[in-house]
Amino acid sequence: MQGVQCRPLPNAAAVGVVDQLASAAAAKRAAAAAAAAVSPLSIDAAETPEKRIERLITENPVIIFSRSSCCMCHVMRRLLAAVGAHPLVIELDDAEMDRAVESLALSGPAGGTAAAVTPAVFIGGALVGGLESLMALHLSGHLVPRLREVGALYV
Repeated sequence: MQGVQCRPLPNAAAVGVVDQLASAAAAKRAAAAAAAAVSPLSIDAAETPEKRIERLITENPVIIFSRSSCCMCHVMRRLLAAVGAHPLVIELDDAEMDRAVESLALSGPAGGTAAAVTPAVFIGGALVGGLESLMALHLSGHLVPRLREVGALYV
């Protein structure tokens, strides 16, 4: 850059700035370590899988439980991203999904099978259902207001 001159700091001032930067960096590291210790995705050995699932549902405004490589989950994520929400997606294998369905007593419309609600989307801690229910909510015009209500949209 033309016309810009840099001057070295006097020795005492340089030491003070270096000390301030070092203490700020140490504070940031301590805050990051504390945040990592209480991460919503942390695994507590004493916490049962059912309790962990319930905690994830209550702590996240939008969460999708999906089977691995589920194309309907991809459509859900695209729809939610199009309106400005970014859900937490938990991919489970078949055995894990079956246990989650049993532990949370998830059933499809009119008491259907577990396959009727996979992937399962929760908005604000309440089960919305599968892809059909999410699309119906969107087409009826109730999806965006509900996402705003739970804090998933910042508009």
